[in-house]
Amino acid sequence: MAIKKSKRLLQIALLVSTVISLFFVPWVLVFAWLKPLPDTVQEQVEEATAQNFDGIIVYVNQANQPSRFYAAGWHNRAQKIPAKPDALFKIASVGKLYDAVAITKLVNKNKLSLDETLATYFPELAHRIENSDKITLRMLVQHRSGIPNYTSVPNFWVNPPETNQEILELVLDQPANFPPDEDYEYSNTNYLLINELIEKTVGYSKFQFIKEEILNPLQLRNTYGSLQQIDMNRLMSGYYVGVEEDIKTTDYGSMIAKAEDVGIFLRALNDGSLFKEREAKIYASLYTYNHTGLIPGYQTIAEYHKDLDAVVIQFTNTTNFNGYEWNLSEIYYNRIIKILKQEKRD
Repeated sequence: MAIKKSKRLLQIALLVSTVISLFFVPWVLVFAWLKPLPDTVQEQVEEATAQNFDGIIVYVNQANQPSRFYAAGWHNRAQKIPAKPDALFKIASVGKLYDAVAITKLVNKNKLSLDETLATYFPELAHRIENSDKITLRMLVQHRSGIPNYTSVPNFWVNPPETNQEILELVLDQPANFPPDEDYEYSNTNYLLINELIEKTVGYSKFQFIKEEILNPLQLRNTYGSLQQIDMNRLMSGYYVGVEEDIKTTDYGSMIAKAEDVGIFLRALNDGSLFKEREAKIYASLYTYNHTGLIPGYQTIAEYHKDLDAVVIQFTNTTNFNGYEWNLSEIYYNRIIKILKQEKRD
């Protein structure tokens, strides 16, 4: 009798725990993932705005086909301006691909060495960054330095510092997260230091160097280094869940570009036409060929898909660091890739 009672109590406990666990299932993600796949990319783009995003832009460049442009939702919600495929967008960390290419070109010119240390390049910081005499430029590029990430500092996004030096001060004199090259941790501080190093080496702005070495050769005329360089009306509005106003004027230091410009750059990066001499070999040993970007109001996915020989760029302009917006963006992106694969099979 006691055994039967124990089994019954166990069954009840399991049932209760199952019911409770259902409350913690991210159903919005499950439903987005399980929904029947639309027939076209445009339908999928429109589905994304119907569910979660104020606006979305998708660019597809597939081999031997004209480039395709898709948009849905709002370019500016308050003014009821529809999303534009040629709008400018803050590409956030996708800019690290451009930085890594810039480092590659400087290494190829023998202006920098991937094996030289942070202490050598920034002696003034040698006693303020732990292990600076062991952290190499290669480790900075590959996020293997152990230097803390400044965007992880509490409330960074609420009141971001205005200058690179003010940002750097947030992590100076802090202990390393791990010994150099013994682990991987994505850290924006690595690329802040890389940006400073590029400018220190060439003697002028990093973006000007990127323009000379990357943008001009690819004839990219719609990629910019800052908000100060653009017509703000061309910039897609950015939104954060729970904040009513447009936050596009907030400056987080992001590069800004049209989806088409990012796509042309990404194809040139992946097919090697961006490089000369030994640059392709240097880059292959250094960094990735695809990237994502996320800052308040702006989410970017920029990837080359070898099986499709296609570059697919997706911009979504609604974020929530405490919600599922990033996961949803990835789900919608992956569904678009499935549609493209289905088109290829058909």
